[in-house]
Amino acid sequence: MKKWLAFVLMAVVLLAIHEGAHVLIASMYGEYEEIHWSVFPQVIFRTAVEERTGIKWAFISGTGNLVTLSLGYLLLALGKRIARVKYFFLKLSLYYLTLIALLLDAINLSIGPFIYGGDAIGIAVGLNISKYLVQAVFCLILLVNRELVAQILLPMYEVSTNHPLFKPWIRLGN
Repeated sequence: MKKWLAFVLMAVVLLAIHEGAHVLIASMYGEYEEIHWSVFPQVIFRTAVEERTGIKWAFISGTGNLVTLSLGYLLLALGKRIARVKYFFLKLSLYYLTLIALLLDAINLSIGPFIYGGDAIGIAVGLNISKYLVQAVFCLILLVNRELVAQILLPMYEVSTNHPLFKPWIRLGN
């Protein structure tokens, strides 16, 4: 039960950080309208989707992803210290936060647009590039982050699994 509680709590924390970054940047540009709450929070902006242009949309759409991915890399870099924490629930929570931060937004920007649109479209509009280029870049980031999870995060926290998605696909030098 503690594992699920830690996982759900850290997923909520990460969503709050991600959406909070959207709110902060959108507010700086005068674009924040409100947040709709359903299963997942969704930030509503003042400008209609079809009228959005300019680099500010790359910042508004991309900052939440950049913040959460950066948090994942920071927590991974601090992982050896975190893995020595004596408080089980805190250590477990930070493990899950690291795992989710490394994978969730990479999935959001690579696979997500095929299902629900999302941030990749805003980033593409803001940078005036194809959403498929955004997806391809974040697909590569997802693959790299998956390897970081399999080869660094899981061993650091002494987590073993036989799941093929969490087994190393590429051998890094020792």
